[in-house]
Amino acid sequence: MQTWKSRFRHMKIKNKLSILIAFIVAMTFAFALTVQQYAFSVYDEQLYVKSSRVLYLSSSAIEKELERLEQLSFNIITDTQIQSQLKSIAQSDSDYDRLTLRKHMVDRLLTYVGSEPSLYSIHMVDAAGAQQDVGSLVPIPAGKRDVILRLADNAEGQARWTFPDASDPALILTRQVRSYSGTMFDLQDIGTIFMRINMERIVHELGAGEGDLIVTSGPDVIYPSQPHFDPALIQSSITSETGYFIKEIQGKTYFVAYNRSSATGWTYLNVTPFNQIFRQIVLIKEIVIGVFILIFAFAILWGIRFSRGLTRPIENLIARMKLAEKGNFAEANILAGDQEPPAMDELGLLHRTFRLMVERINDLITENYASRLLIKETEFKALQAQINPHFLYNTLESINWMAKINKQTQISQMVQALAFLLRNSVSLKEPILTLKEELEMVQHYITIQKFRFEERLSFHMDVPEREHFRKIPKLTLQPLLENAIHYALEPSVGTCTISLTSREEADVFILIVEDDGPGMASDTLELLREGRLTTAGNGIGLLNIDERIRFAFGENYGLFIDSAPGQGTRIHIRLPKEMEGSEHV
Repeated sequence: MQTWKSRFRHMKIKNKLSILIAFIVAMTFAFALTVQQYAFSVYDEQLYVKSSRVLYLSSSAIEKELERLEQLSFNIITDTQIQSQLKSIAQSDSDYDRLTLRKHMVDRLLTYVGSEPSLYSIHMVDAAGAQQDVGSLVPIPAGKRDVILRLADNAEGQARWTFPDASDPALILTRQVRSYSGTMFDLQDIGTIFMRINMERIVHELGAGEGDLIVTSGPDVIYPSQPHFDPALIQSSITSETGYFIKEIQGKTYFVAYNRSSATGWTYLNVTPFNQIFRQIVLIKEIVIGVFILIFAFAILWGIRFSRGLTRPIENLIARMKLAEKGNFAEANILAGDQEPPAMDELGLLHRTFRLMVERINDLITENYASRLLIKETEFKALQAQINPHFLYNTLESINWMAKINKQTQISQMVQALAFLLRNSVSLKEPILTLKEELEMVQHYITIQKFRFEERLSFHMDVPEREHFRKIPKLTLQPLLENAIHYALEPSVGTCTISLTSREEADVFILIVEDDGPGMASDTLELLREGRLTTAGNGIGLLNIDERIRFAFGENYGLFIDSAPGQGTRIHIRLPKEMEGSEHV
């Protein structure tokens, strides 16, 4: 298995694509066949559901009608006139009286048979053995008559059925007539009634004969009188109360759905010729299989052609990459004379991108040589430029010394503060300082401004010493204090209060530079927040400070301005609360 995986891994892409396309088509073909077979099974289920529904309705309608006829037989045997006449016949010794009673009984039976179109005839056998017949008469063989009478005697008043046969197509209901008088039931055998029922008419009138309906009771056929085949041929396939099966009978295939009645025990079958239903479906199935075979062959051939067309540009690109790997960028960027221009697809874009990359590499190599020369020249000029700051520091030190000799302490303090600010602003230290170093620059800057504005500048700083370990970008606080003096103190004629405080929140450390100056209008503040308004001076702008903080610590930190006309300005500097390697001093 590992060997095959290794071979497939190192196989060419065009072969992998061909195998993949063949696999996809084969899986699609298998899936289609599975779905097709599932569809046939679903169709069989739906056919069975429909057939079972028809069978249920048919059997329910037929049995309801037979129950009504069974109730009719009960009404006849409990009819007071018929009871009286049968009792009288049983007790009379006069042939004339019996003849008269039998004639009246026939008249009474005619009222029943005339109102029931589902009955062929009604037959009454009295205690003397004489039989009275009314309706459409068919001679009943003596042997069958004896079986019917014996069946009724054994049933002891309950209804019993005799099924159609070659001599009589009627379904016969028979029951014994027992005597009663008012509320007295002596239940003496005074006769037997049997009714011949027209099943063909019942099925036709109830609409239950749609399709090939067969009703059986064991080996006996109840309906129809002449079925197309012997139902005994399918009895062995009936294994449950309800279900369906497909069976070949006399060279023909039938779809058979069946339902066994829990009331009578009869079996109702719906028999449909299978070939008649599925002829077109089987033809479609064969056509679909043939079409899939053709599609499979076409897909394999097309897949091979497609994989070759896909991998040829990749192979050409690999050849160019090998040239570029050897440093031969000029040849790697030249299109072969017999090669067509790349298409506008992804591979074409890859070719063009590679060519642009090779051109860019060539340009970068050229620029790299030029940049190195420029760097050397810049380094030389930077060494020369260091002479000027040293000269300026020495000059400031001389002024400071002369101020001390002449006891000009204010001048000396201003010169010292200026020298400190100058030295730190032009120094090449790290761009990130400790808060302590930044606050020292603030104090020196405020020292100079105090001499300038005297009592008009009121400055307060409240940053606990335990916070001095924190890191902050260089020249963050001093430009903010410079802005406060420029926009809050200079335009005013009175005292301006500027404060520098700190506080901690859940996940940030905040420095706040606040003044009580005139504040800013809402439109000016909005432009400033969006970075579309720059400072009027030559110093470091707020946007520059905000960008340096975000670059150093992330997008969650930076400057946040809060101001309103007449309410001063507050600038919040959000810094990380916890920093790697931090220690409290």
